[in-house]
Amino acid sequence: MATTADIRTGLIIKLDNSLYSVVEFGQNKTARAAAKVWAKLKGVDNSRSIEHTWNSGDTIYPVRVEKKPFQFLYKDDSGYNFMDKETFEQIIVAETLVDAPQFLKDGDEVAISINTETELPMGVELPDKIVLKVTYSEPGMKGDTATRTLKPATVEGGATVMVPLFVNEGELIRVNTKTGEYIERVKE
Repeated sequence: MATTADIRTGLIIKLDNSLYSVVEFGQNKTARAAAKVWAKLKGVDNSRSIEHTWNSGDTIYPVRVEKKPFQFLYKDDSGYNFMDKETFEQIIVAETLVDAPQFLKDGDEVAISINTETELPMGVELPDKIVLKVTYSEPGMKGDTATRTLKPATVEGGATVMVPLFVNEGELIRVNTKTGEYIERVKE
């Protein structure tokens, strides 16, 4: 069994019949009392964020999670469909488990976290940066570049990204999937 000494950021633990990911943790030591270990936890199977404190040396229950490469196939009424790149098995994942569904396009490679005890998907992570094609954008005004002025642009998949004025329709851009921000233009 694992103890509080094994807590680290990103560890997924079972607490009160729910799964939580450790976001931050620390230790409080006092002169007379026993040391305490605290952690900020984010719900994996629910949307709650909590703080929890244990006595030093208490038992925790980590959950073994594997990250596997999958390929996004399509979205339908039942959810997002992915294919395992090794076994070619297909799984359906609910939209709530996908990090940034607005940036997914057919054929994208993602990492899916799978609970090894239940063999159920726990989350879908897109790469940090992806390349998307601008499908619609208003033409930029020439000479209006004194400040970093941004305009909305629609990219494939339907998401709207704020881009600089010089980005035009049909161009490829790199987007940060965590923040949804424009990074740079990409040459074809």
